[in-house]
Order: sequence, then C-alpha cells, then structure tokens
Amino acid sequence: MERLSPNIPPPVRDARKPKIRFPAKACDCHAHIFGPANRFKLLPKTHFVPHDCLLSDYIRMLRTIGCERAVLVQPSVYGTDNTAIVEALRSGLFEMRGVAVVAPDVTDRALEDLHAAGFRGIRINTASATPGLRLEHAPRLAARIKPLGWHLQFYANFRDMPQLEEQLATLPVDIVIDHFGRIAASDGLAAPPFQALLRLLRREHCWAKLMGPYFISDAVPRYPDIVPFARAMVEAAPDRVVWGSDWPHPSAREKMPDDGDLADMLLEWAPDAAQRHKMLVDNPRRLYSFD
Repeated sequence: MERLSPNIPPPVRDARKPKIRFPAKACDCHAHIFGPANRFKLLPKTHFVPHDCLLSDYIRMLRTIGCERAVLVQPSVYGTDNTAIVEALRSGLFEMRGVAVVAPDVTDRALEDLHAAGFRGIRINTASATPGLRLEHAPRLAARIKPLGWHLQFYANFRDMPQLEEQLATLPVDIVIDHFGRIAASDGLAAPPFQALLRLLRREHCWAKLMGPYFISDAVPRYPDIVPFARAMVEAAPDRVVWGSDWPHPSAREKMPDDGDLADMLLEWAPDAAQRHKMLVDNPRRLYSFD
C-alpha cells in the first residue's frame, strides 16, 4: 500500500519549559500518538494524514511541561484498531490510561481485554469528518461499559446539535465533553450552546476537558477570549474538570501551538493553585482510576 504524505503540520518539536510548575502526578488527559506509518495503517478515507508522532516524542514533551501521567485517546483516523495505544500502555514507559474507539457491536471479551490494558472509556466522535460511532450508539454502549466503571467521551458540536444536552443528561455512566463542546468564543458566554454545556456540567455525572483552544477561538497564541469560558466551566464543576494538551494538535493546522504556552494558560484558566491541583491530579485520578 502506498504511503500517503502528511497533509497537516507536525507539532512543535521542542516545546518550551512553561512558567507554571505542575504538581506531582499531574496528568495530561488528552493526547494522540500516530505511527510509525509503516506499521499502523490509516482508514481508507480520513480527513487528515498525520506525521509520525511517536510515544517517545510525546513523553519528551510531557517531561518538558512537567506531567507525570497521561491519557491517550484513540484518533478517528485509525478507526477501531486501538493497537497503537494498547502497545503504548503495555510498554511501561509512562503511567498512562487509554480511551478507545470501538464498533457498536464490540464484544464483552474485547472490552475486558481493553480494560486489562488500561483503557477506561470510549470516545464517540460526532464532529469529525471521519466516520465513527454516532450519538444513537451511546445508550447501549453506556449499559455495556457501566460494569467496568468506564465513561463515554464525546467530541460533539453543541452549536450544531441543540439536542445534545437532553440526550447526554440521561446516560447512566459518567460522560466527558472534550474540545469545549465546539462552542465559539465569539458567540459570548450567554450563547445557548455554552449555557447548555454549563447546565450539563452541573450534573454529577458530567465532566469536561479544558483543551484545544484553537477549536473555538482565533485569538492565537494565548487565547485571552477563552479565559471567561474556562473559568465558568471550572466554577460549574470544580471536581469534574480536567486538562488536556491535545498533542500533537492534528486540528490546529495554521494555529499550531507551543505546548509550553498551552500549559501556562492554566494560570489564567484556573488562577487558584488548589483548583489546579484538582484539575491536574485529583480529578484525573478519579476519572481514570489511577493508583
């Protein structure tokens, strides 16, 4: 099979050391690894072709910014083949958990094998151009994973799907919203999509990842317009908000960030050190069953 050329930029290779000092056991709760391309094949039709972004590259970035734990999330371009993350988790090179993508009819044995490898959730991606699980699969998958103590993670666009709040509110497992629910900072705090997200976050089973500012704002590189949104989310769910780098930033394109800058944004998003400790250590420990 012919190897496709990458059509998105690579991440910043040497992230700067951030000003913020992360606490011990701080966790990056959302990242991806890609490649080697000669081993892990992309789906036949994907919305991007990544550079090789290997586990070793990712760990080097984590050590620069001061994270000691991490969560690898299955990227849409690999479909339901979670092998790359399974190998990373089993390597023992870093303390990690995984979030999988599975088929709607995944077997109990496959779920148990993923759990043993270190997976703790399933991602449902309704906002990507690469097809995958759909929202209607969520209720049955939730019932299947509840005995494992897993969660469902949603990459979904609250602006395009006003029914999301009602559908996610009734699920019987923890849910995690990533990428700020794809709201738009330019719409303002009072916009219905963001208010729906906040209402969800006030429910005891709803979590959110503060990550991917380039998804909702063009105010590069420090995204000051996102500060009030991040603070409102922390206020709504101080015990259920976590942070992620989204390394190697496959959707950033022309807004490719330095991971040191992303880390330092936490000083504005959560100015209180005790709250940052919750976001970086305590909350991830509970959500991903570390320790």
